[in-house]
Amino acid sequence: MNPARAHNIDDLRAAARRRLPRVVFDYLEGGAEDHVSARANRESFEALSFAPRTLVDVSRRTLKTSVLGLPFDAPFGIAPVGAAGVCWHDAEVAMARAARAANLPFVLSTHSFVPVERVAFEAGGPPWYQLYMPTQRDVAEAMLKRAFDAGCEVLVLTTDVPVGGNREYNDRNGFGMPLRVGARAVVDALAHPRWLAGVYLRSLLLRPLPHWGDRRDRACWDDVAWLRSRWPRKLVVKGILGVDDARLALEHGADGICISNHGGRQLDGAPAPLAVLPEIVAAVGPHTTIIVDGGVRRGADVVKALALGADLVLAGRAPLYGAAAAGESGVRRALQILKTETDRVLALLGYASIEELGPHVLQGLHRSSPQARPAKVVRLPLG
Repeated sequence: MNPARAHNIDDLRAAARRRLPRVVFDYLEGGAEDHVSARANRESFEALSFAPRTLVDVSRRTLKTSVLGLPFDAPFGIAPVGAAGVCWHDAEVAMARAARAANLPFVLSTHSFVPVERVAFEAGGPPWYQLYMPTQRDVAEAMLKRAFDAGCEVLVLTTDVPVGGNREYNDRNGFGMPLRVGARAVVDALAHPRWLAGVYLRSLLLRPLPHWGDRRDRACWDDVAWLRSRWPRKLVVKGILGVDDARLALEHGADGICISNHGGRQLDGAPAPLAVLPEIVAAVGPHTTIIVDGGVRRGADVVKALALGADLVLAGRAPLYGAAAAGESGVRRALQILKTETDRVLALLGYASIEELGPHVLQGLHRSSPQARPAKVVRLPLG
């Protein structure tokens, strides 16, 4: 596929679907159980409408922002996606390079097929690093050292996987790690020879796969405190969906939180992150950095999340559609689409910078929520 022909993220999704065997596309696309939470993520954005103003000079627009003390060219980035290498050979490197070229954050999954050191080297700079907390502290220490030595500025502790979500399509397709293709999927895989030769044989048979087996159902807030004492750089706790957990994250030393339901892939029936975002922002917004992910497909989605108080928006599937369709050039196109759409929406709303956004730019919210986005300039400790 020529990525330049993609007009939106859905075009990249369609191209990814054509290129990937069903066993892999279902893994990329699916949510847990009945996909209630995965659908809710999209529906939460679609339920909101804008309150644009007109005849405003927006000729000097900017999307530049600073998150956790790091400058970026736009207020969104790439979320961690486990086993991205099943979609494209070295997909993690492709996404890291594309994000680096666009000056956007990229979070490398613990379950990457490519080690953090090589991602940092080949991308020309370190990613943010996602961590699933291992049970063994010596294993955790080794992972932290590798991330630190690779130069990772931000550690993203993902907390919402005490057990794996019920993704029934993976069982039906015979999908698992190390990658296996069930008998029912063999014919489909053979019908996608480019994927079979270019991804399966190169990425999966010729190198070690990530470790997926560690138990996580023993993790608790004491682990966060321990992690905080060992990690000297920025720490984000991901998987927050309520005010109490947001406050606990701050009390245990987190520099930021990521409001996330794991893309609807864990607890089906968990709320959409956008639905709980305003309440969490009201409780802790002035005191911390707030990141949100889940269901992002348009620049309008980015603007809506920012208007409700997010400091940064992460997208996982959208850039991975690009990677699956065309590798690094596909990821670059996905990020370009999101940036162009975000800029266009900002202009059409009648605002020149994301700092001006707040609930007042959304229909029906400004009456009960007159305050603009919580200020990011000063972060006060809770106490």
